Amino acid sequence: MPAEFLTPGTSSFTEFLRQYSPELLPGNRVPAGADLGGLTPHATTLVATTFVGGVVMAGDRRATMGNMIAQRDIQKVFQADEYSAVGMAGAAGLGLELIRLFQLELEHYEKIEGTVLSLEGKANRLSHMIRGNLGMAMQGLAVVPLFAGYDQGIGEGRIFSYDVTGGRYEEHQFFSVGSGSVFARGALKKLYRDDLSADDAIAVTVQALYDAADDDSATGGPDLQRRIFPIVAVVDETGYRQRDEQAVAAIVEEVVAARDIRPDGPVAPLR
Repeated sequence: MPAEFLTPGTSSFTEFLRQYSPELLPGNRVPAGADLGGLTPHATTLVATTFVGGVVMAGDRRATMGNMIAQRDIQKVFQADEYSAVGMAGAAGLGLELIRLFQLELEHYEKIEGTVLSLEGKANRLSHMIRGNLGMAMQGLAVVPLFAGYDQGIGEGRIFSYDVTGGRYEEHQFFSVGSGSVFARGALKKLYRDDLSADDAIAVTVQALYDAADDDSATGGPDLQRRIFPIVAVVDETGYRQRDEQAVAAIVEEVVAARDIRPDGPVAPLR
């Protein structure tokens, strides 16, 4: 076996790959000077909100390429590890690759160190990986993840956002990224409460994605004909779980029926 596999080293799989086979890293696989920003599918809107004892992350299913719909049922929300979720907006293919590498990074750390990273440590690792993609971001292939999880130390859900340079920011209560994020965040701001349950938080994220799709052509709304609904993940003290399609479909259909009566959505409760 190559010497790299027999030498004790870092607990970071990304650093190992950089030493052994750097050409496999996402940031090293596009020719310098290429401008592919308009030629690759882009994932659009993600939302996340905390609730009492956890966090919900949801994403629409549309990927666009310019003014064309590249895919109607792309998945943008994934399990990072047992107690965290990660989603991506931006260059879809590169984002999916970055997420798979991040999943492997967390698994590799756990096997080498015999323990799991703290939630903040995971957020920092993702920040480092995004910074490694800066060259491709400058060529139009930016990836903007959203990371959220359950912090076992404090018993709460936490949300982290990023910029294309790897800057990491902790968000409080709720956040959204992607082309429809401005509209989604307005809905989240209107509907968020400190005492949300998990099911309430899911309904809030679905409402936010509906509002984003209402004003942003790159965000896909619920497709009742094709039975395409948002991907919704819940993370709490029991770990990560993706809500099954039937449960999400029931919430979506309730939201759509209510929008037939009130197209602009529910009014926030006055308290």
